[in-house]
Formats: sequence, structure tokens, C-alpha cells
Amino acid sequence: MLTEYGETPLEAVERYVRLEAQEAPRPGPTDVLLRIRACAVGWVDLLMSSGQYQHMAAPPYTPGLELAGDVVEVGSQVTRVAVGDRVLADGFLTGPRSSGPYQQYGGFATWALLPEAAALRIPAQLGFREAVNLLGNYETAYHVLVHRGRLQAGETVLVNGASGSTGLAAVQVAKILGATVIATGRSEAKLAEVQALGADHVIAVGADDGGIRPFRDEVKALSGGGVHVVYDGVGGPISVESIRAMRFGGRFCIVGWAATPFVAKGKGGRGAPNANQLPTNLIQMKGLDVLGCPAVIATLHDPALRPRRLAWIFDQVEQGHIRPHVGPVFPLDAVHDALRAKWRSDFTGGCVIEP
Repeated sequence: MLTEYGETPLEAVERYVRLEAQEAPRPGPTDVLLRIRACAVGWVDLLMSSGQYQHMAAPPYTPGLELAGDVVEVGSQVTRVAVGDRVLADGFLTGPRSSGPYQQYGGFATWALLPEAAALRIPAQLGFREAVNLLGNYETAYHVLVHRGRLQAGETVLVNGASGSTGLAAVQVAKILGATVIATGRSEAKLAEVQALGADHVIAVGADDGGIRPFRDEVKALSGGGVHVVYDGVGGPISVESIRAMRFGGRFCIVGWAATPFVAKGKGGRGAPNANQLPTNLIQMKGLDVLGCPAVIATLHDPALRPRRLAWIFDQVEQGHIRPHVGPVFPLDAVHDALRAKWRSDFTGGCVIEP
């Protein structure tokens, strides 16, 4: 349980995340009771714990946006799933990022209650660990690269933060679309994993002083004059250097700002006192499209975006083109270690808690 917001995510982890005994809730007529087998540990879980994410679940609640498990009981009116089915919970309809009565049922738990509409059967090709690293990561990547970035076969995309869970999904989606991928990161070891998982080129961008070293010339050489699309989930100094590495008329896609997490006030204070800034002179002279890409918010404004996206993702899973990469796995009583490891970006791809 998260009992109250922290000033920062790490304060929330240390002071306000605690384990409590949980009894199995009883399902109503249209409810599904899930015995949770895995839950992803996400960056959003951390930002929500300090109220610095755009969506706020009111404490106390159970964190864990993406969960999967076995159906152990169903309500009298449930017809879509049955006891024994392996189910992935749709985070748009249940858990901390949803709205309504199911918001409290996150995945860092033994049990979760979800509405029937939120119960998605897990593809046979995926285990529980892989299933909980599917929707949030690949829906984001698809929304950014296809719906917003209009990435085409033969183009080149620069993926910043490529060793993270959504960045790695973007690498793989871009390759499926027929693009050339240049991936950036700070760790050469993690970049080697990213290249093994699909990136055409990798560039370590960290400088000795902890900042970002110039990499424009390397990207331009690899892309034949500049990239068509930038997938930027990092923010801060890397954004400016990435814009310098773009060709005229490119599309700069803002996915997040992992390098500058404290743009908003902590303790749910909101606002953006430390807002990031981009160089308008470079944007103007390069004729760039700068595109905000909030996948969840965009879908709430236009629900028609989602069916096509989900159909594409599940089809790619069935064809064997998508299989989420899973990093370390933690038991529930090591939830604090899991959240700290995610904050430090200790691993490549997704991280999982198994209750």
C-alpha cells in the first residue's frame, strides 16, 4: 500500500510504501477475482507515488499498473472469462491509472478485483512476466511512432533511453515498421543488449561530468544527414543534441522526461515550476514538427485510437515479432528493492514483482 504521497518518489518508497495483510475481495456480478502472478514495476508507479504524474490516484491505494494472473472466481453475469483462465488486466479500466471503483486494485498484491471488460486473455506465446510488460510499453511505442511520429519504412529513428522498458519497445516496433534504429543510452553494457534485441546502431552519450556529450555528428553520419524521427523519453540536455541531429522536416516526439523527473512539485503539488525547454530557433530553422505523445491521455480524448493499436500489438505477438524482454524478478516482500532498482535504471527492459 502507498499510504500517502512523498515529496519525491524515493521518499515515498522509504516512508510510505508498506506491506499489509490482504484478504481476497468478493466479486460482484460483473467482477473477476484474479490471483496475481506477476506485476510490472514501472516508472509511472514511482512518479505517481509522489503525485508528480499527470494522473493521481488518491492514497491509500495499491501501486502496480500492469498485472496478470489466474482467474479464481467470477461474478454471476461474467461470460468472457472463466475460472482457470490466464488474464492480463487492462490498465485503462482497472488499477491506479484508471478511474472509478477499481482504482485501488493495483498489482503489488496477492489479489485484485477487476471488471469483466478489463480481463484480457494472455496470448499463448507469453508467460505472465512477459504479459505484464506488453501493453504499457508497446502501446506507448505504437502511439508515438505510428500515430504521432508517422514513421515509415526506410526512415531512420533516434531512440533516446533505449534500454528502458518503453524505449526498448520503441526499438522493436520501429524495426517491425521497417525503419533503421539508432539507440542512445549511458551504459555500454545495456546498449549491447539493446543492439542484440534489434537496434541497428547504438551510441553511448554520457559525458565524464555526468551530462551529455555531443553526438550530432555520429548520428548524421549513421543516418545520411540526420534522422527523420526522434523518440525522446529522456528530456533535458539530450533533447537539444537530438534536435541538432535531425534532418529538415523531421518529427520530434516527446514521450517523457526521465532525466528531469522533478518538473512538477512533489506531494501532489502539481504545476510545472521546473518545466523543460526546447530551442525554438533550431525548431524553426529545421522546419520540425514537435509532437507531444501522451498515449493514455490521447486515448481518453479519442477512444477510437485504441482498437487498431491493440489489434496490431496482439497480431505481432501471435506472429512472433513481439516478445517483451524481462529483466530482474522480485518477490513482493522485496518491493522496496524493486522500486529502487527501477529508479536507478539498473537493468534493461522491464522489471517484475511476483507475489
